[in-house]
Amino acid sequence: MKGHSGYVLSVSWSPDGMRLATGAWDTTAKIWDAYSGPELLTWRGHGPSGDGVSWSPDGKRLATGGDDRTVWDASSGTELLTRSGYGGCTGLVWSPDGKRLAFGNCDDTVRILDAHSGRQLLSLIGHRDSVEAVCWSPDGKRLLSGSRDQTAKVWDASSGKELLTVSGHIGNVSAVTWSPDGMFLATGSIDT
Repeated sequence: MKGHSGYVLSVSWSPDGMRLATGAWDTTAKIWDAYSGPELLTWRGHGPSGDGVSWSPDGKRLATGGDDRTVWDASSGTELLTRSGYGGCTGLVWSPDGKRLAFGNCDDTVRILDAHSGRQLLSLIGHRDSVEAVCWSPDGKRLLSGSRDQTAKVWDASSGKELLTVSGHIGNVSAVTWSPDGMFLATGSIDT
Protein backbone atom coordinates (compact mmCIF):
# COMPACT_ATOMS: atom_id res chain seq x y z
CA MET A 1 0.00 0.00 0.00
CA LYS A 2 1.71 3.13 -1.25
CA GLY A 3 0.41 6.65 -1.28
CA HIS A 4 1.79 8.63 1.64
CA SER A 5 4.60 11.09 0.92
CA GLY A 6 5.91 11.10 4.49
CA TYR A 7 6.70 8.60 7.23
CA VAL A 8 3.75 6.43 8.26
CA LEU A 9 3.71 6.58 12.05
CA SER A 10 0.42 4.91 12.92
CA VAL A 11 -1.75 2.11 11.59
CA SER A 12 -4.99 0.60 12.84
CA TRP A 13 -7.23 -2.29 11.70
CA SER A 14 -10.96 -1.66 11.49
CA PRO A 15 -12.95 -3.80 13.96
CA ASP A 16 -14.24 -6.01 11.13
CA GLY A 17 -10.70 -6.50 9.78
CA MET A 18 -11.63 -5.31 6.29
CA ARG A 19 -9.91 -1.90 6.29
CA LEU A 20 -6.67 -0.35 7.48
CA ALA A 21 -6.23 3.25 8.57
CA THR A 22 -2.84 4.93 8.37
CA GLY A 23 -1.58 8.28 9.61
CA ALA A 24 1.55 9.92 8.28
CA TRP A 25 3.84 12.85 8.77
CA ASP A 26 2.64 14.22 5.40
CA THR A 27 -0.49 15.58 7.18
CA THR A 28 -2.73 12.90 5.72
CA ALA A 29 -4.69 9.98 7.06
CA LYS A 30 -5.91 7.24 4.75
CA ILE A 31 -8.24 4.26 4.77
CA TRP A 32 -7.26 1.28 2.63
CA ASP A 33 -8.97 -1.93 1.59
CA ALA A 34 -7.00 -4.39 3.74
CA TYR A 35 -7.14 -7.26 1.27
CA SER A 36 -6.99 -5.83 -2.23
CA GLY A 37 -4.96 -2.73 -1.31
CA PRO A 38 -6.66 0.28 -2.93
CA GLU A 39 -6.90 3.57 -1.10
CA LEU A 40 -10.54 4.23 -0.14
CA LEU A 41 -10.38 7.65 1.56
CA THR A 42 -7.80 10.37 2.21
CA TRP A 43 -7.95 13.30 4.61
CA ARG A 44 -5.53 16.20 4.29
CA GLY A 45 -4.46 19.26 6.17
CA HIS A 46 -5.08 18.61 9.87
CA GLY A 47 -1.45 18.67 10.88
CA PRO A 48 0.69 15.54 11.13
CA SER A 49 -1.75 12.65 11.51
CA GLY A 50 0.94 10.13 12.33
CA ASP A 51 0.42 10.58 16.04
CA GLY A 52 -2.59 8.33 16.00
CA VAL A 53 -5.40 6.80 14.00
CA SER A 54 -8.03 4.89 15.90
CA TRP A 55 -11.30 3.21 14.87
CA SER A 56 -14.43 3.52 16.96
CA PRO A 57 -15.51 0.12 18.32
CA ASP A 58 -18.39 -0.04 15.81
CA GLY A 59 -16.07 0.80 12.88
CA LYS A 60 -18.20 3.74 11.76
CA ARG A 61 -15.83 6.53 12.84
CA LEU A 62 -12.10 7.14 12.68
CA ALA A 63 -10.23 9.48 15.00
CA THR A 64 -6.97 11.07 13.92
CA GLY A 65 -4.37 12.74 16.11
CA GLY A 66 -1.72 15.31 15.50
CA ASP A 67 -2.05 19.01 16.23
CA ASP A 68 -5.81 18.52 16.55
CA ARG A 69 -8.11 15.62 17.29
CA THR A 70 -10.60 14.99 14.48
CA VAL A 71 -13.36 12.40 14.23
CA TRP A 72 -14.44 11.37 10.74
CA ASP A 73 -17.26 9.34 9.26
CA ALA A 74 -15.30 6.32 8.03
CA SER A 75 -17.62 5.67 5.07
CA SER A 76 -18.23 9.11 3.62
CA GLY A 77 -15.12 10.92 4.85
CA THR A 78 -17.22 13.67 6.45
CA GLU A 79 -15.62 15.55 9.33
CA LEU A 80 -17.79 15.01 12.42
CA LEU A 81 -15.75 16.75 15.11
CA THR A 82 -12.50 18.70 15.44
CA ARG A 83 -10.95 19.66 18.74
CA SER A 84 -7.70 21.61 18.87
CA GLY A 85 -5.81 23.62 21.43
CA TYR A 86 -3.99 20.84 23.28
CA GLY A 87 -0.77 20.75 21.32
CA GLY A 88 0.66 17.54 19.91
CA CYS A 89 -1.14 14.31 20.71
CA THR A 90 0.37 10.87 21.16
CA GLY A 91 -1.72 7.76 21.43
CA LEU A 92 -5.38 8.16 20.64
CA VAL A 93 -7.86 5.51 21.77
CA TRP A 94 -11.63 5.03 21.96
CA SER A 95 -13.26 3.75 25.11
CA PRO A 96 -14.73 0.25 24.66
CA ASP A 97 -18.26 1.71 24.50
CA GLY A 98 -17.25 4.31 21.87
CA LYS A 99 -18.44 7.26 23.97
CA ARG A 100 -15.05 8.71 24.95
CA LEU A 101 -11.65 9.36 23.41
CA ALA A 102 -8.43 9.45 25.40
CA PHE A 103 -5.08 10.74 24.23
CA GLY A 104 -1.67 11.48 25.64
CA ASN A 105 -0.34 14.98 25.40
CA CYS A 106 2.95 16.85 25.22
CA ASP A 107 1.89 18.85 28.30
CA ASP A 108 2.35 15.74 30.52
CA THR A 109 -1.38 14.99 30.73
CA VAL A 110 -3.91 12.45 29.52
CA ARG A 111 -7.12 14.04 28.23
CA ILE A 112 -10.51 12.35 28.00
CA LEU A 113 -13.05 13.87 25.60
CA ASP A 114 -16.70 13.15 24.90
CA ALA A 115 -16.48 11.47 21.47
CA HIS A 116 -19.65 13.15 20.17
CA SER A 117 -19.39 16.72 21.44
CA GLY A 118 -15.61 17.05 21.85
CA ARG A 119 -16.10 18.42 25.37
CA GLN A 120 -13.23 17.66 27.71
CA LEU A 121 -14.38 15.36 30.48
CA LEU A 122 -11.14 14.91 32.40
CA SER A 123 -7.51 15.96 32.43
CA LEU A 124 -5.33 13.37 34.17
CA ILE A 125 -2.38 15.10 35.80
CA GLY A 126 0.55 13.29 37.38
CA HIS A 127 3.19 12.50 34.77
CA ARG A 128 6.32 14.64 34.75
CA ASP A 129 6.96 14.47 30.99
CA SER A 130 5.07 13.89 27.71
CA VAL A 131 2.60 11.01 27.65
CA GLU A 132 3.57 8.58 24.88
CA ALA A 133 0.87 5.88 25.03
CA VAL A 134 -2.65 5.36 26.36
CA CYS A 135 -4.86 2.27 26.62
CA TRP A 136 -8.34 1.66 28.07
CA SER A 137 -8.97 -1.35 30.27
CA PRO A 138 -11.31 -3.87 28.60
CA ASP A 139 -14.20 -2.80 30.85
CA GLY A 140 -13.59 0.92 30.19
CA LYS A 141 -13.23 1.74 33.88
CA ARG A 142 -9.49 2.44 33.91
CA LEU A 143 -6.85 4.00 31.71
CA LEU A 144 -3.21 3.03 31.45
CA SER A 145 -0.67 5.64 30.34
CA GLY A 146 3.05 5.54 29.58
CA SER A 147 5.31 8.57 29.67
CA ARG A 148 8.75 9.90 28.88
CA ASP A 149 9.09 10.24 32.66
CA GLN A 150 9.86 6.47 32.68
CA THR A 151 6.61 5.53 34.44
CA ALA A 152 3.26 4.02 33.61
CA LYS A 153 0.15 5.03 35.51
CA VAL A 154 -3.27 3.49 36.05
CA TRP A 155 -6.16 5.97 36.37
CA ASP A 156 -9.82 5.72 37.32
CA ALA A 157 -11.54 6.76 34.08
CA SER A 158 -14.56 8.25 35.86
CA SER A 159 -12.91 10.35 38.55
CA GLY A 160 -9.43 10.86 37.08
CA LYS A 161 -7.84 9.60 40.28
CA GLU A 162 -4.38 8.06 39.94
CA LEU A 163 -4.61 4.46 41.18
CA LEU A 164 -1.11 3.09 40.58
CA THR A 165 2.32 4.16 39.36
CA VAL A 166 4.61 1.58 37.79
CA SER A 167 8.28 2.55 37.81
CA GLY A 168 11.52 0.77 37.04
CA HIS A 169 12.08 1.55 33.38
CA ILE A 170 15.20 3.50 32.51
CA GLY A 171 13.75 4.91 29.29
CA ASN A 172 10.54 6.37 27.88
CA VAL A 173 7.49 4.15 28.37
CA SER A 174 6.20 4.22 24.80
CA ALA A 175 3.83 1.22 24.70
CA VAL A 176 1.16 0.08 27.15
CA THR A 177 -1.56 -2.58 27.03
CA TRP A 178 -3.99 -4.54 29.20
CA SER A 179 -4.53 -8.28 29.21
CA PRO A 180 -7.93 -9.24 27.73
CA ASP A 181 -9.34 -9.96 31.22
CA GLY A 182 -8.08 -6.61 32.59
CA MET A 183 -6.10 -8.29 35.38
CA PHE A 184 -2.60 -7.56 34.08
CA LEU A 185 -0.83 -4.79 32.24
CA ALA A 186 2.29 -4.72 30.12
CA THR A 187 4.60 -1.82 29.33
CA GLY A 188 7.27 -1.32 26.71
CA SER A 189 10.19 1.04 26.87
CA ILE A 190 13.24 2.11 24.93
CA ASP A 191 15.44 0.84 27.74
CA THR A 192 17.61 -2.16 26.98
